Amino acid sequence: MAVAERFGAPWPPSRFFFFFVAVLLVLLLTDGGVSWIRRAEALSIGINYGQIGDNLPSPSRVSYLLQSMQVSKVKLYDADPYVLSAFLDTDVEFVVGIGNENVSAMAADPSAARAWVQRHVQPYLLATGDGGTRRRRITCITVGNEVLKGNDTSLKAALLPAMESVYAALSALGLQGRVNVTTAHSLDIMGTTYPPSAGAFAPDVVPYVQPLLSFLSMARSPFLINCYPYFAYKADPGNVPLEYVLFQPNAGVTDANTRLNYDNMLYAQVDSVYAAIQALGHAADDIDVKISETGWPSRGDPDEAGATPEYAGTYIGNLLRRIEMKQGTPLRPAVPIDVYVFALFNENLKPGPASERNYGLFYPDGTPVYNVGLRGYLPPMDFSQGTRRKSSEN
Repeated sequence: MAVAERFGAPWPPSRFFFFFVAVLLVLLLTDGGVSWIRRAEALSIGINYGQIGDNLPSPSRVSYLLQSMQVSKVKLYDADPYVLSAFLDTDVEFVVGIGNENVSAMAADPSAARAWVQRHVQPYLLATGDGGTRRRRITCITVGNEVLKGNDTSLKAALLPAMESVYAALSALGLQGRVNVTTAHSLDIMGTTYPPSAGAFAPDVVPYVQPLLSFLSMARSPFLINCYPYFAYKADPGNVPLEYVLFQPNAGVTDANTRLNYDNMLYAQVDSVYAAIQALGHAADDIDVKISETGWPSRGDPDEAGATPEYAGTYIGNLLRRIEMKQGTPLRPAVPIDVYVFALFNENLKPGPASERNYGLFYPDGTPVYNVGLRGYLPPMDFSQGTRRKSSEN
């Protein structure tokens, strides 16, 4: 029986059309268990898509979710073709990763880097496919994650040669102008972050980071830093003002050397990295600093101060507003900050304190952990089976 006939006499096509539109509007404007609310514009923010869990939705479902949120930038910790294929015919740009476990091999054997690029990057760089179909794009490769914060000196020494091998592979394939090559760092590589103008890398890191900066300058690639103001608050909640770390109204802190005022810790951390880069001989506009991870946990162990949904929602919500304003840091106000939020989902198999498993914007069923307007539609499809571990995700 036709849908229109269930309501009595058959409806004329025009009446049925208006009925359909009315129902669709109800779905769009109400929240009846599954949210259909979409943002009008593509988000300027990126999202880290980690997969250390055994209850996470399949990549095809995640693709629907991110598209419904109008997310256009995603960062992975590997280059899983299963994930990339799920975003076929979308406008999503990807940062893909080479795990720490593969860094030494690529440093020792450039052909391994070339084989990796040919397998994991080259197939996904076509601007159009058959019949003009859009392809997913890879814009950046991160070689390792937070390598320089560790104690493995051989791995640290292999980092730059591995990056050079990947860059050489891209160049040999004519792709070097289309894909950046870099690595993501923990803020722990900083010896000094306050005041921001006195920012400096830790002395034991300088021998590794100085030639790495020269490479980034040559390759026109960004310096990626993982910044978590939450860690500073957690370590000293009695002396770190909550308003300062949550982007809430406050008098801020003025750098006595530059007279620049900072009303939030994240921007101060980023500018301290710029200062550290300048201290090693690079101009402020030579290498862009991008935030490859930042977030706030919604839950933690009893000794993890501030890990609540309220604070997490405040941090992410206020950060989103800053990004939508295309705001820069006090040192570089004309350059909008580029941020990848950590993370898309709570990941139930991440090791460490409870907070590590509770950085997600969403629960695995697609329900928002807190409300900051980032709602989307997760279709009712099968969950992926088994555990999906990414060893270099921290």
